Amino acid sequence: MKIKLLTLLTATILSSGAMAATQESELEQRLNQLEQRLAAAEKRAASAEAEIQQIKATPAPVTAPIAVVSEQSTSSKSDNQSPKLTLTGYGDLKIYGDVEVNMDAASRSNGLTSMRRSANTNWADGNNERWDINGRLLLGFDGYRRMDNGNFAGFTAQPLADLTGHMNLDDAAFFFGHENDWKIKVGRFEAYDMFPLNQDTFVEYSGNTANDLYGDGYGYIYMMKEGRGRSDSGGNFMLSKNIDNWYFELNTLLENGTSLYQDKSYHGNELTNDKNVAYLRPVISWSQDNFSVAAAMEAQVVNNAYGYKDANGQTVDQSDRTGYGLTMTWNGQKTDPDDGIVANLNTAYLDATDETDFTVGANALWHNFELGYIYAHNDIDKFDVTNTVNNCDNDCWITNAGTYDIHTIHSSYLFPNVMGMRNFNIYLGTYVSWVSADHESDDGSDNTRYGGRVRFKYYF
Repeated sequence: MKIKLLTLLTATILSSGAMAATQESELEQRLNQLEQRLAAAEKRAASAEAEIQQIKATPAPVTAPIAVVSEQSTSSKSDNQSPKLTLTGYGDLKIYGDVEVNMDAASRSNGLTSMRRSANTNWADGNNERWDINGRLLLGFDGYRRMDNGNFAGFTAQPLADLTGHMNLDDAAFFFGHENDWKIKVGRFEAYDMFPLNQDTFVEYSGNTANDLYGDGYGYIYMMKEGRGRSDSGGNFMLSKNIDNWYFELNTLLENGTSLYQDKSYHGNELTNDKNVAYLRPVISWSQDNFSVAAAMEAQVVNNAYGYKDANGQTVDQSDRTGYGLTMTWNGQKTDPDDGIVANLNTAYLDATDETDFTVGANALWHNFELGYIYAHNDIDKFDVTNTVNNCDNDCWITNAGTYDIHTIHSSYLFPNVMGMRNFNIYLGTYVSWVSADHESDDGSDNTRYGGRVRFKYYF
């Protein structure tokens, strides 16, 4: 019995020791696994830290902006691009312009000369003194293409917006030729100026078009502009040629001939147009250094283009008009821009149906100051006083056949580079005109007209 108890106790102790050994072995194994896991975690943490540092050291990539596309522009892939101005590549394109605003003060204008005194209207006829602000904005578009052999072609377009809210047009023409040789030009433009007025700001007897030059009952200052162009009722075709110091030009103006006359009236008769007129205007000019001289004529070559009906209902032709002109210029500013003198001497003679007109003018510019004088002599052979259709009623100077002399003195002064801007100028202009006749007019001795202007000129 003791042996059995001893044997059972020994077996129990041995069994407990074995179990303890087994448990100790398992514990050690678990501790080893835990250490391995901790080591692996530390390794992963170190690797993550290294990656974080590398990310911080690397610059962030630049992300392209997201394009905003209009719903109306999704039909074409190219519509997603930024807007741009594309030229055809056929030549150069020039865009330019100027702003011209006038502040005017003038005496009553009726009954003396066919003078345009406003940039907004053709005529300024009236019995009252005039205070006026007028002007226009010009936009210019010029295209030009030149080939290596000297051939060229181009165009010009100059729309005008005036202060009255109307749109007009200055030049619109197409041209082509060979540089420094020959040129053809067709459209609306002005040909060679045969009566330059130098730095004129206010004496605009004939305006800048070939229309409304002659006012019945008014004195006519003929300036070789009837066939020059820029007409509202027709167009020009011009050929020109350069040979050394010589320049040749032949301008053809086709238009409604009665557009020359304000109110379509001439010598007290109402004109009726039968067919368009054709003015041929050849010019020959020679220049060397500071001096130039030009001679020209203009002739209306269509017979019986317009006229009036006589008492028998027969048409009396009034369309025969031929003019001659000579102008000489000395431009000292070519060689001496600061102290040079620019001087013009102009003369013109018109032989028209039942009337001849002679005009001579001289002007000079020095140090931004211009002074000029114009003399005009009108000799009218026939005037129908019983058929008054002009708008000056009983206040006309020319209501009878006879001779009339018109004198005009004009001057201007330029203030350049206003406020330090080379494209901003201010002009001061003034004039005085008076007429004398070989008989007393209804207007008595009130034969003087005068005016002044401040012009703001801005180029862009």
